[in-house]
Amino acid sequence: MTHGGPRKGAGRPKGRGPYGEATQPIRLPISLIDSVQKFVANKGYQLPLYSSKVPAGFPSPADDHIDKKLDLNEHLIKHPAATFFVTVTGHSMIDAGIHENDILIVDRSITPTHGKIVVAALDGQLTVKRLHQSKNGKLYLMPENSKFQPIEIKEENEIYIWGIVTNVIHSV
Repeated sequence: MTHGGPRKGAGRPKGRGPYGEATQPIRLPISLIDSVQKFVANKGYQLPLYSSKVPAGFPSPADDHIDKKLDLNEHLIKHPAATFFVTVTGHSMIDAGIHENDILIVDRSITPTHGKIVVAALDGQLTVKRLHQSKNGKLYLMPENSKFQPIEIKEENEIYIWGIVTNVIHSV
């Protein structure tokens, strides 16, 4: 055979590239190339997680060793295909630790139940509130700020629960 096909010893030896292992070519949309390259360069956006805990009381000596790498996607997002982010506006949930401009991580795959914080569309208007079912079966969207009133869900209301808030990204 004089043309084409694999040739013994041709090409880069496996494991000799920058990744130290065999690689495989893939096709990507041009618009994603930069973000995929950044992802690979950052090893999946994993950040250091130190094994020592930080006391919120009196100071204690810190250990300077890293326990493992932490991938925030893995830590904060349990169902990636069903998860989205939304930015908060308003002050009705401040007593639940949700403030203006916080980013909510919302999971659509979790069943809405009593006591869960939900992102809901009520008569076409988005809101974040705690879902409350009273003993007589009435449903309410409860604020976590005494300056706001509970919203009773009545038969004439159109309500759609977008998902359950699982985490809050809050700047300090």
